[in-house]
Amino acid sequence: MPDSTDLTGHAGELGVAVARAHGVETMFTLSGAHVFPLYDGAVKVADTDRPMRLLDVRHEQTAAFAAEATGKLTRVPGLAVLTAGPGVTNGLSAVAQAQFAGSPMVVVGGRAPQSRWGTGALQELDQPPIFAPVSKLARTIPTAADVLEDMHDAFVTAASPHRGPVFVDVPMDELFNSASGPLPTVTAARGADPDTDALTRVAELLAGAAHPVLILGTDVWADHAEEAALRFVEATGIPAITNGMGRGVVPGGHPLLVTKARGVALGGADLVVVVGTPLDFRLGYGLFGGQDGAPARVVHVADSPEQLSRHAELAAAVSGDLTAVFDGLLAELEARARRPDWSTWVADLQGAVTAAVERDAALLGAEADPIHPARIYGELLPRLAEDAVVIGDGGDFVSFAGKFVEPKRPGGWLDPGPYGCLGAGLGAAIAARLARPSAQVVLLLGDGAAGFSLMDVDTLVRHDLPVVMVMGNNSAWGLEKGPMQMLYGYDVIADLAPSTSYDGVVKALGGAGETVADPRQIGPALDRAFASGVPYLVNVITDVAATYPRNSFGV
Repeated sequence: MPDSTDLTGHAGELGVAVARAHGVETMFTLSGAHVFPLYDGAVKVADTDRPMRLLDVRHEQTAAFAAEATGKLTRVPGLAVLTAGPGVTNGLSAVAQAQFAGSPMVVVGGRAPQSRWGTGALQELDQPPIFAPVSKLARTIPTAADVLEDMHDAFVTAASPHRGPVFVDVPMDELFNSASGPLPTVTAARGADPDTDALTRVAELLAGAAHPVLILGTDVWADHAEEAALRFVEATGIPAITNGMGRGVVPGGHPLLVTKARGVALGGADLVVVVGTPLDFRLGYGLFGGQDGAPARVVHVADSPEQLSRHAELAAAVSGDLTAVFDGLLAELEARARRPDWSTWVADLQGAVTAAVERDAALLGAEADPIHPARIYGELLPRLAEDAVVIGDGGDFVSFAGKFVEPKRPGGWLDPGPYGCLGAGLGAAIAARLARPSAQVVLLLGDGAAGFSLMDVDTLVRHDLPVVMVMGNNSAWGLEKGPMQMLYGYDVIADLAPSTSYDGVVKALGGAGETVADPRQIGPALDRAFASGVPYLVNVITDVAATYPRNSFGV
């Protein structure tokens, strides 16, 4: 593992050196004395050829969400450093989100001094047991001498399939102590080679299918398999649906992308191959087909064995490096004397896509007063560049984004994933602006979600990170108001103050923005936002009654 490079320094310096060796460029944090040595380590490498950026936020949840989004976008573990006690526990939801979404990240927590343990030191709390259920690894690094090896293990664990969060904390006194040792050697993590018999079984199912559908999920991107996935789609002619960070793997507008015909495709399928995403509530728990006869057979493909479904009835399953899976399946199909022809099925689905686009056009251009939230997307979509990073942080308003936004490139979509955590948006926006400095960064905010993190516009301003924020402001918890009315005939605690000037909050924090109540003014407001070069909020007042039509409430 080690090379000949021996390091000497306090534990904060050693921890930063390991993080830099793993490709980490930014430490997301909020100042706390328990972790001062890590800041000192970052400062001391600031003038070297491998600097570490210190980015401080206004709430630790934002630091952790920024690290989680960094892991998603860059596919290098994001790093959050959180001071002891409430600083650490404030990051817990982001860690849980990372566990559900398979996001590589490392959270380093402060910890009360080991020499004082058991005497009631400030914020004395055994933190790893709190994080253990929602992380791949949670442990205390006991001494300064253990930092090099144990921090290296944390980053390796976070980056190895199936990826996810790791939590470590270091006692304050040990973090100030010095040690020496070799800097570990870093090698790229890769999944196992897939089982050849399993690949043959999947290829046989594909060859015999008349109406197959391929679903591409977040792990296709996380496993660096986006090129292999697109190659497989185009070489075989299989229709594809994307979700999570699988969006953009098959570019928006591609003739084989049938996400807009999702209901028709999954209802009429005889075989559904799901790659890189769990068979959870978003995918009907793995039940497809049935419109024209028997339920569809299901194949589940994952980057590691433990991710394969245990509840769904599977016709086949395969795990391993996803590039190897796609290329292996393609080779198996191309070696067959008769290759499947799905052109008629694809043509039917393309017709359904065209019909959906025509139906959507009326909503996207709606002149309704108050504004229908879909009209916001009608104005936003033509203004999105191919390299745009679109972030969703909201309930009902962001559900419309999932329906209308189809990225042109992979790695351009961020949502909370199956954990469904509100408040992640500002952290994700910070991460996106740093990871993609020349790209458009658009944060879609519900007015409810904004209440969790809007104060971190101050972070965007202080660090000169321009982001366009677009809010659907219906003055309610829309995802709860409608269902409660449906169940009980009334709703309670679902309303927010009407037409709140959230853009005024952004202005007070040093950004810019405006309120829009006329659908014809949405487009000009977006143009001003994109041209501003500052954090800018377009606060659109929308119709609370114009709710997203959903078939599932996650149960």
